[in-house]
Amino acid sequence: MTVVAAAVLVPVSTTASAATTVCALFCDTRDPSLARQEGFPVPNKDINGRRLELHVSDADDMAWASIDDGSTGDSAWLDRSWDGGATWEPLLGKASIPSTWTGTRTLMYDITDPVNHRRGWVRACGDANAVACTNWAYPTVCDTFCDGVDPGQAAGDDQPVLATSLYGRTIRLHLDQRNSMAWGSIEGGGSADEIWLNRSWSGGSDWPDGSSLGRTSVPAGSTATRTSMFATRDPRGLLYGGAVRACGREASHQEGSCTAWVRPVPSRSRAAADALMASYNPYEGWWKGSWWNSAATLTALIDFARRTGTHDYDWVVARTFDQNDGTFPAGARGTDPIEGHFVSRAIDDAAWWAVTWLDAYDYTHDPRYLHEAVTITSYVHQYWDTSTCGGGVWWDRERTYKNAVTNGLYLWLTAALHERVSGDTVWGQRATTAATWFRSSGLINSSGLVNDGLTSDCRNNGGTVWSYNQGLAVGGLLEASKATGDGSLLTTARTLADAAMSSPQLTMNGVLTESCDVGQATCDDNQKQFKGIFIRCLYDLQQATGSATYRSYIQRQADSLWATDRDSLNALGQRWAGVAPNQTDWRTQASALGALTAADPTA
Repeated sequence: MTVVAAAVLVPVSTTASAATTVCALFCDTRDPSLARQEGFPVPNKDINGRRLELHVSDADDMAWASIDDGSTGDSAWLDRSWDGGATWEPLLGKASIPSTWTGTRTLMYDITDPVNHRRGWVRACGDANAVACTNWAYPTVCDTFCDGVDPGQAAGDDQPVLATSLYGRTIRLHLDQRNSMAWGSIEGGGSADEIWLNRSWSGGSDWPDGSSLGRTSVPAGSTATRTSMFATRDPRGLLYGGAVRACGREASHQEGSCTAWVRPVPSRSRAAADALMASYNPYEGWWKGSWWNSAATLTALIDFARRTGTHDYDWVVARTFDQNDGTFPAGARGTDPIEGHFVSRAIDDAAWWAVTWLDAYDYTHDPRYLHEAVTITSYVHQYWDTSTCGGGVWWDRERTYKNAVTNGLYLWLTAALHERVSGDTVWGQRATTAATWFRSSGLINSSGLVNDGLTSDCRNNGGTVWSYNQGLAVGGLLEASKATGDGSLLTTARTLADAAMSSPQLTMNGVLTESCDVGQATCDDNQKQFKGIFIRCLYDLQQATGSATYRSYIQRQADSLWATDRDSLNALGQRWAGVAPNQTDWRTQASALGALTAADPTA
């Protein structure tokens, strides 16, 4: 794509609607003195001897303008465009040189808007007895390759969707899956027929900055041509999983025809992770809408990064921690207030965050994550109560219920902390106590399945057998076995895993299935994420035992969901057997990512 030349006398007709505040890592109007970097991506502009500059901090995804060597009243501002320079928000942060000064600068404004799936261009403009602007930054998307690369450099030519036809012409979409690059071609045509790509950061809902990319005409005497390649990932702009389609037009008609939208598949797990990131809110630092689900989702993303060596999302770990390690009123992060250190009245919700920060510690070796996990688990431990049922952790602060999820989490956390806290004697003893209690509590029924919880008189309540309760029991007993050296705990973990794989309550036709996956039932937002948690724990057991049976089961889940539960945008649903009705959102995406990572993250 050609860089737009500097404009003179900004035309009113190209002005976009009034600017609204954008927040990415930070919000518009941030002070430039806080910028973590300073770069100059385009040449300066001279306006009657004044120096107009565009400054960019890629680390912050923000820009600001300055004018120097000027006089009182000279001014500078930013223009920001969301549609590839066709229209723009003008006069952002306009600042004038005060008396006795020779220069000034604007505040910083966001270049990218990942929350609303928009990729922006920015330029600096100034008025010093004439109006002029710098070139736009950044008109070109760069990942492994940058926009405009010849398809001859592609690592393969995959055509994942059907070609479309128009007046006898064939329009194809081509993908270099490994490098997430795309191009289009038109065949069987004539002179002046056209081919181009559209690129969307919103899964095809709109494409304001990605219209008519690489538009190319068939040369005289030829019947075919192709575009150059365009990237579908913009890590600098915090935009991942861009969708593309190929479009074409026959020369003598105005209407065009396009293929379906597609996201590339560099690997199955990478494709799932890219699609998952489209739902992350970088400003607030979570997957908006579900508190504990965000913890489990970040854990799935960390597992993916650790196993693949993919570092594109490493920033998400620190961002989530920094933006959420505080207090929030009821309604901001969930129904309950968050009271600091990721703690609320829901004991299991807090425990999920402790699991996440232990995983983050293992991945980054940053001690603050281990300290946070200790703080949270110490809070959870306050609700271990031997006066009811002989032990066990309460589910909520009101002490109304002792259930499998909270106690499975506590067992896993105490054992995991013992393995990570140098010289520990406290957490190991707690893990031993928790493991003994869990096995004798009645939570495990005679079929080796974990029911939801205990009755008020401390009996198995016969509640639904959910995969994540089964998985946490497997994972917790495995960790306790590692921490204590008690081989009988590993034997019990294997018994529970075997029961899950053989029982029709959890596995149907070889595919992990919740009770809410059956018939016309639907799963709630919590249940959407259960299966990925089970697979994560089963993977840990497989690694510890080397079991080919567990390995085969995990692979079966990944293969089934990829073959039957995925659309062309790599959205992965709740039902891993692919049957209708299905549900798809970021929770189901994270759950499926866990399975794909466990099976073979590089496939």
